[in-house]
Amino acid sequence: QVQLVESGGGSVQAGRSLRLSCTNSGILYYGKCMAWFRQAPGQEREGVAAVYARGNNYYYADSVKGRFTISQDNTKNTLYLQMNSLKPEDTAMYYCAADPCPNELGPIRSLQEVGYNYWGQGTQVTVSS
Repeated sequence: QVQLVESGGGSVQAGRSLRLSCTNSGILYYGKCMAWFRQAPGQEREGVAAVYARGNNYYYADSVKGRFTISQDNTKNTLYLQMNSLKPEDTAMYYCAADPCPNELGPIRSLQEVGYNYWGQGTQVTVSS
């Protein structure tokens, strides 16, 4: 049973950094796709960053390229999102998502909700100006 638990959210000023963590208490086989999504109030959930473990492929939304980095520690079964140079528009609930992925999702679908069957409960990130 895959269970995802996010942590690391908080309130920071613009320009500062945060690192989110997502711990998976279950086991994912196949190629393993994992991603971070976010949802701001009144807006749709959007993909932020994704990784396909088997191919070691990484994908980012244009809005976070160069500022956010997704990584994983397989020994700890944990996914990370390092967020630097945070902006007020990064304020949102951040969600971890995972899927076994028999095949890679690709650069577009990796950042779409439909590609993932497992979701965490989210962690809030608030960035003030």
